[in-house]
Order: sequence, then C-alpha cells, then structure tokens
Amino acid sequence: MSGDDLNPAAVAQLVEDVQGDGRWLSQHSRFVLECKDGEPDVLFVGDSMVQLMQQFEVWRDLFSPLHAFNFGIGGDTTCNVLWRLQNGELENIRPKAVVLWVGTNNYEHTAEQVAGGILEIAQLLTSRLPKAKIVVLGLLPRGERPNPLREKNAAVNNLLRSWLPRLGQAQFLDVSRGFVHSDGTISSQDMFDYLHLTSAGYSTIAKPISDLLLQILEETPEERRASLV
Repeated sequence: MSGDDLNPAAVAQLVEDVQGDGRWLSQHSRFVLECKDGEPDVLFVGDSMVQLMQQFEVWRDLFSPLHAFNFGIGGDTTCNVLWRLQNGELENIRPKAVVLWVGTNNYEHTAEQVAGGILEIAQLLTSRLPKAKIVVLGLLPRGERPNPLREKNAAVNNLLRSWLPRLGQAQFLDVSRGFVHSDGTISSQDMFDYLHLTSAGYSTIAKPISDLLLQILEETPEERRASLV
C-alpha cells in the first residue's frame, strides 16, 4: 500500500463492549498490570490463537520456561492489538523477543490491508522495543474445505514475506504447513472447529516457534546488535 492510503486495518481501535461486561478492557488492564510486576524475556501478543495456547501443555513445557507473557485476547483484530500496545501493554517491559500472531479476524479488510495492519504493529514493536527480535507468525488455513478466507490468509502471508524484511529486526515464520491434506481438507484432529487448534495442532506449530525463540534468546547482546544492523 502507498504511504498516502489510509489503511483501516492499521487504525488503533478499542473493542466495542457489546455484551456490557467490560471483559476486553479488563483483560487489557490486567496485561498492563503484569507489565508493572514482571520482566518477560518473551512476549506473545495477538488474538485467540495466542490466548488459547496457554491452556495446553506446549505452553507449560516450551514457553513458560522462557519467561513468556501471553497477551492474547479472543476476537482481536490488528486494530485492537495496535490499540492495546499503544496504551500500556509495552510499558516497563523489555522482552528479547516478541511473537505476534493476529489477522485472521480482520473479516472486513482485504489481504493487503490485513498485511499492512500487521506491518504497522511490527513497526510499533520495533520502535518501542529496539533491542527485541519480532517474530510474525503466518496466518493458518481455516475451514474444513477450500474457501475464500483460506485464500485470503495465504495472500496475507505472501505479502508479509515480501514486506517484513524492510524491518531489520522482524522476521516471518510460516507455521501453516501440514494442516491441509492432499484432498484440500483440514482435520478436526488439528483444528476442532476448523479454525482453533487442538493440543495436536499446537504441538505442530510449537516446535518451530520454540526453536527460533531459543536461538534468539541464546544470542549474546553483541550478536543481537549485529543481526539488527
């Protein structure tokens, strides 16, 4: 997208409290408090794909030992994550790595807009956390059978592969392989509702994420600075 275009997926936005119980803002407030009390080495931020991860053994086995915070909220779009990060969720913390996973809920936006929104968040992260490595996870395929949203998510991933190298400290990690079978279907063994992951699905994506995070965390400060140049 050209710099003159107003991308609606890159505009920070609160979630409207339709149900009237204030849950979204309460979760955000809890995250802001966590920033005051903790010192994470890794920050996961995004939508339900991030949020639900902490309910499975992969979080306890692979990510909790890395001193990881989980700032995932179900239903969030790029706009909502952008608002949260601009309003306190990056204060007082200096993680060495941030894992960003968001975009599949941006139903109203085009693939180019979604990718632009994700890029906007990555740019904010690199600005606020200049010493951190930013890992942007690719969107997963969705739906039991081929459908337009699956095609859109794949298009977002292709754009991110092209755009993210502009940010020296950000990289794209594709975790979508292996979910679509040769006949084009996705198994409920991997995604119980053909969107959210089962324990087996999280196990599939966890290893490449964990391997990359361990590599980042094991770098010396000198190596980290050199890789950002």
